[in-house]
Amino acid sequence: MATATITAQDINKLRQATGAGMMDCRKALTETNGDFEAAIDWLRKQGQKVAAKRSDREAKEGVVIAKTTADNKTGFIVTVACETDFVSKNADFVAFGQSIADAAVSNNVKSLEELNEVSVNGSKVSDLINDKLASIGEKIGIARFERIDAPFVASYIHGAYRMGVLVGFNKDAGDAGKDIAMQIAAMNPVAVDAASVPQDVVTRERDIVVEQMKQDPKMAGKPEEMISKIAEGKLNAFFKESTLTAQAYVKDASKSVGDYLKSVDSELKVVEFKRVALG
Repeated sequence: MATATITAQDINKLRQATGAGMMDCRKALTETNGDFEAAIDWLRKQGQKVAAKRSDREAKEGVVIAKTTADNKTGFIVTVACETDFVSKNADFVAFGQSIADAAVSNNVKSLEELNEVSVNGSKVSDLINDKLASIGEKIGIARFERIDAPFVASYIHGAYRMGVLVGFNKDAGDAGKDIAMQIAAMNPVAVDAASVPQDVVTRERDIVVEQMKQDPKMAGKPEEMISKIAEGKLNAFFKESTLTAQAYVKDASKSVGDYLKSVDSELKVVEFKRVALG
């Protein structure tokens, strides 16, 4: 296998994404033959404080619009991306993003491809995107489309349209809907609960924990069975920190989100959520 050429740009990209030092980033990319995702895991396995990369990072600038239908049965997130914050903060561009999200709601859109084909004031969304691109002289486009259908869906927009959240519940959540959406915005959970964490995420975290322990001098010579048992304990700590219902509730850290939901309604449950952020 050919050895990848590691450029200063590659190193800087990894450094910005992880906060690790330049030499560490260079070594991580060298060890992983330039694989960016693998380099992040390599740094984490060395015990560096690197946050797990999350899939909600889509576009550097733009607007994220989260909306629900009038009956709160369906929610939509539409991300209209652009190149600079000068454009994204412009009121006309925000209104443009709102109009596309409104089109998604009014046309009950089910995919990004379908959204590009719907009509707004007689013109297809894809044509409006091209017109806007020509008028502002900057590349723009719909970077992300998400949809949730549930008995009750709450939406929340955070930070001047830089993040949007949808939360689906098994029944009407009332004001608690926004509370949970704000929790998700603040704490960025990976799943609703431990049982719903994707297997690839579980495997990735377990591998990182085991590798960290093997490199710990205190664990030298310890049997694999002991390492595996301790690793499972650390993995449970990950679930507690990174899954929604197990997290401490941001408005009252004395209880978990699961406890808060039970205090609102013993039968109230989160069935799904989407969190999309710029950055």
